[in-house]
Amino acid sequence: MSDENKNPANETETPEAGAETEGADTQRAEAEAPADPIEALKAELAAMKDKALRAVAEAENVRRRADKERADTLKYASAGLAKELLPVVDNLRRAVDSVPEADREANDVLKNLLVGVEMTEKMLLDAFGKSGILKIDPLDEKFNYAEHQAIQEVPGTGKPGGTVVQVLQSGYKLHDRLLRPAMVLVAKADPAAPPEDPEKVDTSA
Repeated sequence: MSDENKNPANETETPEAGAETEGADTQRAEAEAPADPIEALKAELAAMKDKALRAVAEAENVRRRADKERADTLKYASAGLAKELLPVVDNLRRAVDSVPEADREANDVLKNLLVGVEMTEKMLLDAFGKSGILKIDPLDEKFNYAEHQAIQEVPGTGKPGGTVVQVLQSGYKLHDRLLRPAMVLVAKADPAAPPEDPEKVDTSA
């Protein structure tokens, strides 16, 4: 077949094909074109700002933790000394309680000696109070697991169950931190007794 019989349409690009080629070239050019430098700078600035804010927040958290640790150290600095002095306070009180009132009144020397012991005890407790060391003496109070240590339940006391009926050894706490629980005897609940706070039921209806 001669070249004259070839279809000219096969050699001529159609308008539609030209448009598709031009569109593809445009997309490729846009993809290869560099990003807008202003937008790139904005993104970089935003990232740097975020990092700076995070660093500031972390530094503030570290400062707050350090301040709290420093405050706690000062607040509870006397805990060790207080624990060492608690037996001293106990012995002063035992010395006073060990002398019958009749013997105390009958002997002026002994009476004056005990007055001195009581004054020493009071001065020590006052010093404790100024340092935030508080005495726990829960007689007739409801038993508190956080501050009391029950040694025994006592039946037949006539008091509601769980009431402290005797303090064997006073407890102490430094601000809100327990140094030593109070050792106590607790009233045993009477099964035959009505509840301490019985629920009132309206039966009038």
